[in-house]
Amino acid sequence: MSKSYEPQILKKLQLCELEILNDFIKVCEENNLIYWGFAGTGIGALRHSGFIPWDDDIDLYIPREDYKKAVEIFERDFADKYTVVNAEKFNDFPVMNTHIIINDSQFVTTEDKRGNYPKGIFLDIFPVDNAPIDENLRKKQQRKAWLLSKLLILKHIPFPHLPLSGFKAKIAHGITAMVWLFLNVFCVSHNFLYNLCLKECTKYNDIETDVWAYSCDTEAYTSVFIKSKTLPLRKEKFENTEIYFPNNLEEALTALYGDFMQIPPPEKQHNHCPDILVFPNKETRETTV
Repeated sequence: MSKSYEPQILKKLQLCELEILNDFIKVCEENNLIYWGFAGTGIGALRHSGFIPWDDDIDLYIPREDYKKAVEIFERDFADKYTVVNAEKFNDFPVMNTHIIINDSQFVTTEDKRGNYPKGIFLDIFPVDNAPIDENLRKKQQRKAWLLSKLLILKHIPFPHLPLSGFKAKIAHGITAMVWLFLNVFCVSHNFLYNLCLKECTKYNDIETDVWAYSCDTEAYTSVFIKSKTLPLRKEKFENTEIYFPNNLEEALTALYGDFMQIPPPEKQHNHCPDILVFPNKETRETTV
């Protein structure tokens, strides 16, 4: 059985994430940086005017150049409150997105226990890059970047979480363990995989295109944004604030999820419930099973 939150603990976690979100929005607005919410955050805004009731994270996307500026500002001006965690700064952080975490908090999943990077209550930031308008070229680029991002994960985690169960999961984990062993026996470094993946993600950033993409998502080809449809961004209510979203949010969500306004059955209501959760005031709460 999967872990779950006590309702009051999930609410407190969401309030902490909203605090990071409001600081992030302030930085972006004061420095003319663009960002937008998508995926579960977009569904939550349209269906619930905030978090999906069982959700425990906020997903924001930001063009690479604005992403670099936002990270620099947080590292310079908010070091007493937040830590920026990504694979560039920490050579055991296994993914290509960035976490802005609250200092003195902990949010530790089973997979996180292997790494020594800071693990805390976080805001998830996904840098997007230019991608080719031609679908075949774009998928070729995304496929290579996606594969490299998964090798980065397997460099650190031999048994990653997979949307499989039973015999299929055992076979898949047998394969992932062999890849992990190969990468580590032959000393394929974190920085080598990270830099290869980053190079592939950013290879079209000097070319004007009508497409942004985050190529390292859980599934390939999902986080693609047509600039002429995404812009101008629009604001939607999200809990105690407003977030920018793509102008074609309904169209984009429908393409990914179908009828996203329908509440999914309990067995498909997933989150990232951790093994260890510590709030900034040192109040510790174990998740329930």
